[in-house]
Amino acid sequence: MRVGRQRKENFYLKKDYTAYLQGKNLSPATIRHYYWQLSLFLAWIKKEETNITKADVLKYLEYLKSQRALQNVSRSIALAAFKSYFTFLHKAEQITDNPTALLKIRGTKKRQLYKIYSSEELTQLCDNYYLLYVQNFDERCYAPKLGGIPANQRKQSLLSRQRNYIMLGLLIYQGATTKEIEKVLLQDIDLTKATIKIRGGKRSNERTLPLHDSQIGSLINYIENIRPQFFAYCEESEKLFFALPESSKRKTSSTSLMHTFKPLTKQLKSIDKNLANFKQVRASVITQWLKLYGLRKAQYYAGHRYISSTEKYLPNQIEGLIDDVAKYNPF
Repeated sequence: MRVGRQRKENFYLKKDYTAYLQGKNLSPATIRHYYWQLSLFLAWIKKEETNITKADVLKYLEYLKSQRALQNVSRSIALAAFKSYFTFLHKAEQITDNPTALLKIRGTKKRQLYKIYSSEELTQLCDNYYLLYVQNFDERCYAPKLGGIPANQRKQSLLSRQRNYIMLGLLIYQGATTKEIEKVLLQDIDLTKATIKIRGGKRSNERTLPLHDSQIGSLINYIENIRPQFFAYCEESEKLFFALPESSKRKTSSTSLMHTFKPLTKQLKSIDKNLANFKQVRASVITQWLKLYGLRKAQYYAGHRYISSTEKYLPNQIEGLIDDVAKYNPF
């Protein structure tokens, strides 16, 4: 460790490199970690920075694996520090070839394991939300430490929960992301054909999906009776969903819905403690699509540009089949 600290002082253009890292908005802790990783590497390789080759970097990464028993994730973090430094040296014209160019450690991405909900469980979650937070919700009993929701905020509270119920339906039945929900326009709903257009983005394709039977009546009521009431609190537009102002404001000019999903998540967790986030909901929906429709149709429904994105959900389907075998196999 002492040798590593000594070598840190020999870095080429140290002040410029620190400024380079700060310009990338890296935290002081990350910058210190990058220097620490570089110090260990330079002390081990015993060569000047400008003479280091790709073979040297690979040799050190192999040393971390075989001698230090570091996992791929840890070695990838070390490689990130090397890439940053040698990219800087290359841009500063201190080296002609970047020894870390195109180097990558595979197997560092860990798939997030969720409880995968069945279609019936997702429908039940949606129904329970409606019963608890729309139909039978009592503002006077909510947040008892504060004496319930103030009378002058109860209308906004009801509107937000009615809106959230419709948005929850899009999460559960169409597998939409929160960003996609924010972009839905009134014209994207075709009640005659019972379909909705989900607009694409930088990483997703546009698609037209069928509405669930339970959504049609709710959407008609929302569009005709609930949505117009939002215009007392925000500017009119063609968007399907609107944000509401803070309790201290009479109106809002904000068009972002992102802050509305946090209370919705909290409410859903009060219903089901196994719910982690909306990514879990989408993972469950895509897994069910794979079972029902196969890979290609699931890809279209999910809006994935590449089939590999859909294939990542196949292990969830396999795990579900294993669970079914364990449950129903009499042996």
